[in-house]
Amino acid sequence: MRISANQHHNLQADRVTAMNMKVLDDQVDIQIASTVENLLSELCHYRQQSEKLQKINTLYQRMAGILDLPAMIEAYSIWLMEFVGHELIGYHNPTRQRMHMFCSYHGPKRREAIQLAQEILEQPASQESDTALAIGFRVHKWAFTSTDCQGLLVILRKGKPLVEDELQFIDESLLILAEPLKRALEYEEIFAQARRDSLTGLPNRFVFEERIGSIVEQARRHGHPLTLAALDLDHFKAVNDTMGHLMGDQVLKQVAETLKKEIRLTDMLVRMGGDEFLLVLPDTSMQDARFLAERLCQAVERLNIVTRAGRLAVSIGLAEWQPSITIESWLEQADDILYQAKANGRGQVAVN
Repeated sequence: MRISANQHHNLQADRVTAMNMKVLDDQVDIQIASTVENLLSELCHYRQQSEKLQKINTLYQRMAGILDLPAMIEAYSIWLMEFVGHELIGYHNPTRQRMHMFCSYHGPKRREAIQLAQEILEQPASQESDTALAIGFRVHKWAFTSTDCQGLLVILRKGKPLVEDELQFIDESLLILAEPLKRALEYEEIFAQARRDSLTGLPNRFVFEERIGSIVEQARRHGHPLTLAALDLDHFKAVNDTMGHLMGDQVLKQVAETLKKEIRLTDMLVRMGGDEFLLVLPDTSMQDARFLAERLCQAVERLNIVTRAGRLAVSIGLAEWQPSITIESWLEQADDILYQAKANGRGQVAVN
């Protein structure tokens, strides 16, 4: 059967049409696949953004109502741990002389991490890069530089450094943390005068009573050591009797400044009244507290203030907190040990 030229032309046209239709169908399939892929990518992006917003919203909720710096840093670290692993978070505001750290380690590793963080936080912000490696820790630093919130935050992480997504997430979270930090520091400033000893500038009895419960609870919850030092000046009465009360006030200021230079910013030194002081030492065992107490005795002796009754000195009683005792019993224990030190010859340290 022969095909006419016209039929041949029509067959050729049909073939071309079929081929064009196939190409068109293929192009449509590719466009649909690309559109679906873009939609899925956008949905994934929106889901990630939604999850991030939920995480940030949780941070808002946890920060609400917190007014003290230690509780705030602890709450932030615990929140962040769910999304970005780390071993320690520390914050230091040198202008207000406020520093606090929260560490998940225990024992010697904890002391090592805290010591490293304190050294880093006390360095000028420009001294090192934002990321460094120190004794096995990856060190990441962020500076709060606005007029409303200043200071330096450091994160220590064992092993691998933080990746870009983690760094970006922390950057966003710090925008949220800045406002509560500002609020906590302002709160402390507002009540500072009522809580500060007018002569020495140290925290007063009110501060001790206000904070000791939360300090003990933190030690209980995390199983960290906590030691209390009761301090009493020796021969201070002779200073007032022979040199006058104005000189006595100057001596108390000197002693307070001397003691402050020897302790950490995380310790709490309180003037309880007269020549009596209390020193609360978080994360400090009895052995470490004794080393510190002996340094305090030596520092006061170096003031070389001599009275008719003898050289001004300080007697110190140390009592390590135990979960089985109340705060009142702990205070009484430290006070009893203090007077053992005085009975043993003054200017020395006694322990339980």
